[in-house]
Amino acid sequence: MACFTTINIHAQFAPAAGKPGSTALWHDSSCFTGWAAACETIRGFRNIAIPDSGLASAGTGASATGNALQNGIISLGDGGSATLTFDYPIINGPGWDFAVFENSFLDTFLELAFVEVSSDGKRYVRFPAISLTDTSRQTEAFGYTYPEKIHNLAGKYRAGFGTPFDLNELADSAGIDINNITHVRIMDVVGSILPAFAQRDSKGQIVNDPWPTSFLSGGFDLDAVGVIHQKLSIKNNSNTQIPSIKIWPNPVYNNELNVHCDEQGLVELYNLSGQKIDSWNVHKGQNTLNIAIHTGMYLIRYINSSKSFSQTIEIIR
Repeated sequence: MACFTTINIHAQFAPAAGKPGSTALWHDSSCFTGWAAACETIRGFRNIAIPDSGLASAGTGASATGNALQNGIISLGDGGSATLTFDYPIINGPGWDFAVFENSFLDTFLELAFVEVSSDGKRYVRFPAISLTDTSRQTEAFGYTYPEKIHNLAGKYRAGFGTPFDLNELADSAGIDINNITHVRIMDVVGSILPAFAQRDSKGQIVNDPWPTSFLSGGFDLDAVGVIHQKLSIKNNSNTQIPSIKIWPNPVYNNELNVHCDEQGLVELYNLSGQKIDSWNVHKGQNTLNIAIHTGMYLIRYINSSKSFSQTIEIIR
């Protein structure tokens, strides 16, 4: 039991944006194919322990639509929520499927939220969040929270960088279709460690984040939700067959990445900040690319004269 406890206390997740191994996605990354189209909110109190503190009120639902860093933010308050809908359903593709953006100005000032998805706007399933932040002492209003201690909680990264989510993690969940996600719900984590208000992660651990935040902009500040894989009706005006593409293995362990395509084209490799690292011209059929870079998550993109395809890949050394 002692060994088990020690492992959990010291477990680490992906670090802050820009550090090796980070999963942060820059808002202008070419991996994003769409953004939330509408947002409905239920505001929470500025301080849930003081009901007459009033509700958080910064921003409007429209602030959470479109690209991040574009339309401002909407503050949810203690325990408030935002439900977002999209022009096309989100689907379970290779790697990450969507990302949630908050407006933190520091890598370590993190206001967190649970993330849930639905295929009908009625039945929601929550991503299995984990918080390893110490709960022996309350994180103060401007206290530190470290991204290495956070998993599957929105708000893990600073402004402009999205926290990604993979629908495949919910493949065994009842009541939703992970290839037809129509609603994403963001629910502020109150952050208090007081028993009356504490909220817990998927392991039963209290989630400790800055509290109280008795401001008009209190609670989670939702900036945007970006879609990576969506169900699209693709029009093919030339009446030619849409080329298929297969990329494997994923993860990549030995520097070799295979790309099979039905037409010649260009393959580009980006880090998750949107910086291009390398590119290759590929021919019809199977191509083997040499990718000698450090461990982390990357975006691989195939382009030909009329179509493009993107997916995330993991490099392991």
